[in-house]
Amino acid sequence: MTGTRPPTAVDPPAGPDGRRELRRVLGSFATGVTLVTTGRENPRGMTANSFASVSLEPALVLICVLRSAALHDTLLAEKAFAVSVLSAEQEPTARRFADRRRPRGAREFEGVDVEPGRHTGAPILVGALAWLECGLTAVHDGGDHSILLGSVLDAGRGGDDPALLFHGGAFHHLSPTKV
Repeated sequence: MTGTRPPTAVDPPAGPDGRRELRRVLGSFATGVTLVTTGRENPRGMTANSFASVSLEPALVLICVLRSAALHDTLLAEKAFAVSVLSAEQEPTARRFADRRRPRGAREFEGVDVEPGRHTGAPILVGALAWLECGLTAVHDGGDHSILLGSVLDAGRGGDDPALLFHGGAFHHLSPTKV
């Protein structure tokens, strides 16, 4: 491409204003929305858009989890997690599990239709566009987050409903295209 140059890169400003601006910059990248879950006896869940496929052979995915998140320590103890890819109709579930004021413990999943994964016992959202069960294979330092690598133990697809996306600090819906 000729005639266009990217703006000069500078370090993000420090402090709250700098974090807000960096969040706006990073929010320019549209992502899918997932529900990450863990725990058999004491299940935990959180809405996440920091999810990516890493490798097909072996089958690996990654998630990023804030170290202070309630799910973080449970996931490390369980050494397993599930990822449910959310449809547009599941936006209320995404909002619920993004709310830090939601009930915890046994009440966290009240009114949410889930089934335990057959390999990990982690809750899998019924009606999700897709889901994966993963065994934790590595944990890497990611600043205030942990970067968690999971080996895919099982996976499946749901329907072809519109996908739930996150862009610019808001949820959006994406209708599937037929190929």
